Amino acid sequence: AAAREEQAAAEAEQAAARQYFAEERDAKRQRTDGTDGAGAAAGLLAPGEDGAAAGASAAEKLDSALRGCEHVACLPVSFDAQAHAAEFCRADESRYGTLDAPRYTGPRAKQYPFSLDPFQETALACMERRESVLVGAHTSAGKTVVAEYAIAMARRDGQKVVYTSPLKALSNQKYRDLSEEFGDVGLLTGDVVISPNASCLVMTTEIMRSMLYRGSEVMRSVGWVIFDEVHYMRDRERGVVWEESLIFVPKGARVVLLSATLPNASEFAEWVANLHQRPVHVVTTNYRPTPLQHYVFPAGGKGLYLAVDDQGRFRRENYRRMRAMFNPNDDGMGGGAGDASTTGGAAAGEQGGVAGGGAGGDPRRSGGSANGRQKGAAAA
Repeated sequence: AAAREEQAAAEAEQAAARQYFAEERDAKRQRTDGTDGAGAAAGLLAPGEDGAAAGASAAEKLDSALRGCEHVACLPVSFDAQAHAAEFCRADESRYGTLDAPRYTGPRAKQYPFSLDPFQETALACMERRESVLVGAHTSAGKTVVAEYAIAMARRDGQKVVYTSPLKALSNQKYRDLSEEFGDVGLLTGDVVISPNASCLVMTTEIMRSMLYRGSEVMRSVGWVIFDEVHYMRDRERGVVWEESLIFVPKGARVVLLSATLPNASEFAEWVANLHQRPVHVVTTNYRPTPLQHYVFPAGGKGLYLAVDDQGRFRRENYRRMRAMFNPNDDGMGGGAGDASTTGGAAAGEQGGVAGGGAGGDPRRSGGSANGRQKGAAAA
């Protein structure tokens, strides 16, 4: 259900972007005076621009629109706006932007050989304001860029930075990656201790909590703490580790919270803001740079069947082949009607199977056969 909602949201965003460009195109046509249809169409092209170039330009605009982001500044209940404004005098607004619209125009702590996406630009501007940030973006969208910039800022300002992760394997991977990028990086896990006095320390969240409990001298000089995969706070067994680590973060430190699956990001950020009595910026994007492919692995079947490709198209023929494994006479166009209470009724024969509702359903309620139950379970 969550995947379907996410796909629906992405499709809605794409539709909105297409509508926007369609309206822009129509408006430009209306502004074209004294031309016929061909002239109006030609007016949409820049001088020397052919149809192929125009198509490429439209694709670039659509891609740019889809890469957009949302920003919300979460403030503590007892927030003193005047005291906070004193930290950023009016003359600095041109450099740091405002609390509601952060924008950094000064020299960057780290340069990148590529153009940053809007959510990355916004997150970097928030951090340059010395304010905590929560970044929500899909896997491979570029959250690591935000973490690397926090490390670069800490090194520029002579501060220590801690990078926490939920797994030892992930900590080891980040240690290798960050060592290649910054050099002075240490690793602290339950099994390995490397360069414990480095300016950047990679560790599991449990190790950080232990250091906070002991009042470690290292933690007192930390300027930034990066919590990767912060959604682990929802874990029933380990979530308390993230909660306590956030509670005991050194007073002068700012936090960078990274997650791909945090549905209540603003609510969580408000809790952190009230906890630390400082603003926390929420920067999210729905852009997915790595398209998803949906497969069906039927119980008792032979291998995977591509059901929905990376363009969001339902692969009907693959679904028919999968169903034919269980009933050679089934044409894949409906089979069992499905349980109306779980799949939306008889019209969802195919789609219900893929969604897990079950083509065939419960014979006591939908009239499906025993063979239908088998197919429904396989599709689920």
